[in-house]
Amino acid sequence: MNEATGGANCFACSPDNPIGLKIRFSMQDDVCVGLFTPSDYHVGFDDVVHGGLLFAALDDVMANWLHLQGEAGFTAKATVRYRQPARIGETLRLEGRMLSRRRRHVTLSGVAMRKSDGVIVTETEATFMVNSAPDVK
Repeated sequence: MNEATGGANCFACSPDNPIGLKIRFSMQDDVCVGLFTPSDYHVGFDDVVHGGLLFAALDDVMANWLHLQGEAGFTAKATVRYRQPARIGETLRLEGRMLSRRRRHVTLSGVAMRKSDGVIVTETEATFMVNSAPDVK
């Protein structure tokens, strides 16, 4: 299993960033997976996780899908849908998958679901621009 531990100071996945989320990502078949348990530092209001932090975690699970394939890319555009509130202290399972690829443009999906019951709380779809296109045969 390939595993990503993050860039030198990545907010979402570096184990060395003192204020980061410290999410560890790994590949399980063709899915990038990570676990995130939000704390009191991640609240938006009333025991609910801040939506921007949820998107940051999903953006990173998709970026790490690329990273674990040996590529680097940056988000070109994204849409996000918040379905359920994510609560502080409740572990979320993050999953990132590739949907399609056209040269340097890779479309990925990301979902955050409650680990306890699998209910999706947030989902996103994004197009990433990779640094170089793979060899086309």
